[in-house]
Amino acid sequence: MSDKTDLRIILANPRGFCAGVDRAIEIVEKALVKYGAPVYVRHEIVHNKFVVDRLRDMGAVFVDELDSVPDGLPVIFSAHGVPKSVPEAAESRQLEYLDATCPLVSKVHRGAERHHADGKHILLIGHAGHPEVIGTMGQLPPGSMTLIETEEDAENLQVENPENLAFVTQTTLSLDDTAKIISILQRRFPAIDVPKKEDICYATTNRQHAVKLIATDADAILVLGAPNSSNSNRLVEVAKREGCDRSVLVERAKDIDWSKLDGISTLGITAGASAPEILVEEVIDACRERYNVTVETLTLTNENVTFKLPRQLAS
Repeated sequence: MSDKTDLRIILANPRGFCAGVDRAIEIVEKALVKYGAPVYVRHEIVHNKFVVDRLRDMGAVFVDELDSVPDGLPVIFSAHGVPKSVPEAAESRQLEYLDATCPLVSKVHRGAERHHADGKHILLIGHAGHPEVIGTMGQLPPGSMTLIETEEDAENLQVENPENLAFVTQTTLSLDDTAKIISILQRRFPAIDVPKKEDICYATTNRQHAVKLIATDADAILVLGAPNSSNSNRLVEVAKREGCDRSVLVERAKDIDWSKLDGISTLGITAGASAPEILVEEVIDACRERYNVTVETLTLTNENVTFKLPRQLAS
């Protein structure tokens, strides 16, 4: 007779890889086939150590900047997007580059460019220092865009021409937090130009709504993701706000502090958009070593989004 206690696991669906991450990883894999190793990648292709380590083992070389890329070798830009100065620098050195920027991030870039062409000052709602924010701000000349990180920023913002504003957002933000910031901006600047379609991407939206569903029924929630993954960190925040205080971010099963799960009977599991499903399976296996596990899935929606590869790799 087993002395293990029973544990019900609820898996959030959707979870894990989104279409932009799938595309970015496939770009590196196909580039390695087409060009042979090494293929250089500027920054982590996506924010996940397991994914990056696997691609490194296949022959990808991850670098901080283009000056670390030897002449004559291809370079790939990460899914988060890059400032315009980066492809310009690659072209000046005649480096072949493949742009793995998520198409939904590129959509934000184009929106910012349109607003700038219309003479508007742009407010970017996002997190300072995140690669996506650096890339978006780098689409336009310095001073064209102001970063808004918090509700306090939105309340205190002073602008020269309040009638001539537009806003865009990082794609991986908290839906609820962003809605509050937008509400403040619209109250203070009624003429502000609003994106035709929300900039926060479908995958971020779906994963946050799905974790809300499981948070109401779980004693604790594990979010699989990297510490530097914006969308993964937002999932933890959303789960806690929905009342599941024991919600934590873990990179892998070995990182779980099992003492924090003492006394639970229902565990929710989800994964950020750059975390592979194999890491979810690894956590379930680790749970099976300690508990009598039953697994069920709570589905919000089934995703079927796909994005085309760059023309250099289209077959």
